[in-house]
Amino acid sequence: MSIVQNKKATHDYFIEERIEAGIALEGWEVKAIRAGRVQLKEGYVIVRDAELFLIGAHITALPEASTHVKPDPVRTRKLLLHGAEIARLIGKVERAGYTLVPLDLHYTRGRVKLSLGLAKGKKQYDKREVEREREWQRERQRLLKQGSKG
Repeated sequence: MSIVQNKKATHDYFIEERIEAGIALEGWEVKAIRAGRVQLKEGYVIVRDAELFLIGAHITALPEASTHVKPDPVRTRKLLLHGAEIARLIGKVERAGYTLVPLDLHYTRGRVKLSLGLAKGKKQYDKREVEREREWQRERQRLLKQGSKG
């Protein structure tokens, strides 16, 4: 079940592979995510010391958050993956010129998980081409509906 999606990612990148990763969260963050107070639009994933981190994802604390905890909405959050999987992703990012982008947050067996996309950036003309293709598909469906009515 999806919590929030990063629609900007599919607009700006060609997603070639999807990976599900765990995410290290604090208690107030889990509560805020369950309430839907999360945004991935400006989030990105970096590699540091053979570990993956989610940066720029915004989780707004609930007003009922504990008084002794100072919530930081855009703190760096560690992603949890197997070592071999991290090594494979690091190889692709460093050698093949791929980027890791957060695609969505969802629940898997009651746990909050993050879908990562191994992606290549789109050029402006690629975005226009995708838009043209989408418009043509819509037009084709409209014409087919009219043809079946007549």
